[in-house]
Amino acid sequence: MSRLTRREFVRSMGISAAALPLLMNLPSLGMAAAPDLRKRRMIVMFSPNGIIPDAYWPDKEGEDFEFKEIMKPLEPYKSKTMVIKGISDRVRGDGDSHMRGMSCLLTGIELFPGNIQGGSHTPAGWASGLSIDQELKQFLQAEEATRTRFGSLEFGVNVPDRADPWTRMVYAGPNKPVAPIDDPYRMFEKLYGQVKDRESLESVLDKVRLDLKRVERYVSSEDKQRLEEHAAFVRQMEQELKSAGEKKLALEAPVQEAGVQLKNDNMPTISKMQVDLLVNSMANDMARVATLQYTNSVGGARMNWLGVDESHHELSHKPDSDAESKEKLIKINTWFCEQLAYLVKKLDETPEPGGDGTLLDNTTVIWTNELGKGNSHTLDDVPLVLVGGGLGFKMGRSIQLKKDPHNRLWLSCAHSFGHHIETFGNPDFCGAGPLSELT
Repeated sequence: MSRLTRREFVRSMGISAAALPLLMNLPSLGMAAAPDLRKRRMIVMFSPNGIIPDAYWPDKEGEDFEFKEIMKPLEPYKSKTMVIKGISDRVRGDGDSHMRGMSCLLTGIELFPGNIQGGSHTPAGWASGLSIDQELKQFLQAEEATRTRFGSLEFGVNVPDRADPWTRMVYAGPNKPVAPIDDPYRMFEKLYGQVKDRESLESVLDKVRLDLKRVERYVSSEDKQRLEEHAAFVRQMEQELKSAGEKKLALEAPVQEAGVQLKNDNMPTISKMQVDLLVNSMANDMARVATLQYTNSVGGARMNWLGVDESHHELSHKPDSDAESKEKLIKINTWFCEQLAYLVKKLDETPEPGGDGTLLDNTTVIWTNELGKGNSHTLDDVPLVLVGGGLGFKMGRSIQLKKDPHNRLWLSCAHSFGHHIETFGNPDFCGAGPLSELT
């Protein structure tokens, strides 16, 4: 008689997918497996303004699917790719679709009321919760075994200087947007720059921490919360200094091209520089969670290197009957997929330091967008392509869901890290738990 695996045994009892990760680790059921010490990483890559559905979504479900034109650059990694159609951003409330599509993308929760006007919609403010990458950062940083120097890293490519719900998708908490670093030279300095006068800086931080403690008993409860936030920031800086001084690099810092200006026509060069830094930072275990944001919601990049002179956002509003604009949008989205393919290739070519396989075997890259389609501003069929083995999902497939809330996808990612939260973002969209179809 064949023996059932732990997973098969629990499922044979009619246990739901949501309860499966917890029950698999209950010692009293004899289900607890040896701890998985493998590093797990997640990178979210964002590109804006929706996609062209008939040049993006595969026609077939299952393993026997074919990439459409936009996703052809991923052909070498088909067996490590999952295309997910049928995920919806259900978050409504204040703000236009671009604002909610962007700032609710990783948070899964409504925007605060505010005074930022989006089209004819109700004005809105920042997101009212933290993003999934920061949720995972907090989880990983809480344990010594999974703690890294930065916890998370936020990369950008041609992100505008302005700060508003159209330009920010990462949130450290309610009303706390996190700006990506879109200057590769600044990111290089953050990752590899030598901290000058380290001992002097540590001394200053010691004094700041003591000062905060000294005044704590004299302030109101509201101000005490502010002091606690400052103290947390001081502790983070101290940890980064300590890690920077102790950790040896597994992979030497990449050599950067000098003098690249941050302007539209340099996007291809800046993209490559940022991807190289991202992969290098992961190899050196500086973070296990990262985001890579190309431009922004309503992003107006002009991709002259593709022979496209019009603004990306302007083109995305053209009607489906405009064949010329449609072809240009296919070119633009194919270029974004080429950037994804370059990132995946770099991960796959980099051996896992101190472990088996490659970085890609232990990393899942999620390519997404704030809209399903630009000219309709739909938040249904949010574009989602996953590549890599980091989260243990069953890859090499195209799957079709039925307007499942994107909150459930983020729950699935959290559970894959061993973070068994029951809800993420708006709890109304989490009732069915993680997406069982991913495994």
